[in-house]
Amino acid sequence: MKKYGRTYHPPISPGATSDDKVMENIDALVAGDLVVTEKMDGENTTIHPHGTHARSPDSRHHPSRDWLKAFAAGISVQLSEDERVVGEYLFARHSISYDRLPSYFLGFAWIADDIVQSWDDMIARFTGLGITPVPLLYRGAYRHRLFDDLAASLDFRRQEGFVVRVAGAFAESEMPTRMAKYVREGHVQSDTHWTKVEVIRNGLV
Repeated sequence: MKKYGRTYHPPISPGATSDDKVMENIDALVAGDLVVTEKMDGENTTIHPHGTHARSPDSRHHPSRDWLKAFAAGISVQLSEDERVVGEYLFARHSISYDRLPSYFLGFAWIADDIVQSWDDMIARFTGLGITPVPLLYRGAYRHRLFDDLAASLDFRRQEGFVVRVAGAFAESEMPTRMAKYVREGHVQSDTHWTKVEVIRNGLV
């Protein structure tokens, strides 16, 4: 089992806290074709050949993860030893309430041999596995004020932010320069972690 790497904030992200990492510059990120997806307000989760875990491989049991275990059981048996699927698990409400999710697990990365596979290859693999990807907001080249315009288009009462990555494949070790997350200001709205309170279930379509 391997922990999914940390996604850095671009310099303009208003939601970066003292615990977050901020990119020094975005030069390597914006050099080619980009994919921008909605950042979902859930639990970072990995599905691997032997099961599933939250971002930390030693995460403890929580009642809200029962749905995920059943879902992952049908995925894990189709994965080879060098494959991992990473996504956002959205069963339990965190700060944002969702009422029309297509699934409680929305994938955003397919990793094989320590390579974050290209967006197009990931979509093809997800189709075969029956995994719904996170919503796509933009695909194309970088342009001046792209991130500002994307932020302005979001409804921060219902959307947490966005994640941008290069469309092509890259080594997992390059995540700090090849992808980034823009998060709304004040996205953490409680001092009490969601696992310590009553589980409120998000809604499906």
